[in-house]
Amino acid sequence: MIIELHILQNFAPSNLNRDDTNSPKECDFGGYRRARISSQCIKKAIRDCDIFKTTINGKEGVRTKLLVLKIAEKITGEKGGNTKVNKVVADIFDEAGLTPDKDLKTDVLVFIDKLALDQIAQMIKTKLTDLEKGNKETKQTIVNELAKIVEDKVKTPDISLFGRMLAVKPESPLGKRTLNINAACQVAHAISTSKVGVEFDFYTAMDDLKKPEEEAGAGMMGTVEYNSACFYRYANIDCNQLQINLGDDKELARKTIEAFIRAAVNAIPTGKQNSFAAQNPPSFVFAVVRDSGAWSLTNAFVKPVRVGETGDLVEQSIEKLVEYWGKLSKVYGDNGIKAKPAFVLDAQTLAGLDAVDTLEELIAKVNETITAGC
Repeated sequence: MIIELHILQNFAPSNLNRDDTNSPKECDFGGYRRARISSQCIKKAIRDCDIFKTTINGKEGVRTKLLVLKIAEKITGEKGGNTKVNKVVADIFDEAGLTPDKDLKTDVLVFIDKLALDQIAQMIKTKLTDLEKGNKETKQTIVNELAKIVEDKVKTPDISLFGRMLAVKPESPLGKRTLNINAACQVAHAISTSKVGVEFDFYTAMDDLKKPEEEAGAGMMGTVEYNSACFYRYANIDCNQLQINLGDDKELARKTIEAFIRAAVNAIPTGKQNSFAAQNPPSFVFAVVRDSGAWSLTNAFVKPVRVGETGDLVEQSIEKLVEYWGKLSKVYGDNGIKAKPAFVLDAQTLAGLDAVDTLEELIAKVNETITAGC
């Protein structure tokens, strides 16, 4: 079973997701320049969203290069650990296949259940005396157990949704284990439904303690780039893959889907928010529950929306999306579609969709359909 999420979200002037030059990310689509928010940015916002963490009761993972340092700190109870313990932990990780540098950062990012950090720390702490004495047999046992924990401790909602890719030396204890997790979720780059260009804000900052006799003028000045756009956002979840990733825990899988929907609707990227405060919730949310397959509706906006006398940018974007959905349903059929709840902020006709009034009703409909189908 596949869950799809289609969102239209109109942002005020902002720079939510920047490229390497600090410009808002863009792309060419349909022959026109569009504003863009990368899928990585969206997924990060979802993972960090308090609503996501609350809905899954804090069962999230942690992605970091600082495992060695954090585990050493848990063992010693000291910030930064200490020289002897840091070396012991670093040697264990190095032997396992995750090589730490002089700053105790592993050579790759590790995505793991955050509760595993306590488990690893306790495991090393109980054998710390032997390890400090250089007992090779004890060290090898700990290394093998660490490799097993890194392999096994991935059954968290965020790792199961977004997957894990961990590249280590094939000959190492970790390299001989199954470390990669197939993501159950696909997230598209959000793009603007209309043609969008970049604008520039010239700003100045005054020196509060400047002497009156000094030359008038700003203490600092510069420019920041921004845009404003109505974004089409799309994501889908493979329920079967999610359930496999979560160890066949159906209840946790349903809770994970609910957490994802809530966070996808509520999470907003943090880029330049102190300067722009573009805290704009979606104007339209449409969920689809289907047996198989997936339809991104991006092509509804190949021809960019143009504001005219028939409605505003958001209204016209909703109309084009609903119209395009109708075309796909007519040509390809909708026999495998089990539910299609949608809500809109303003009174608009949602032809062919199951109109609901609130996000809670939409989530309830998705949950009901999943429960009946699993």
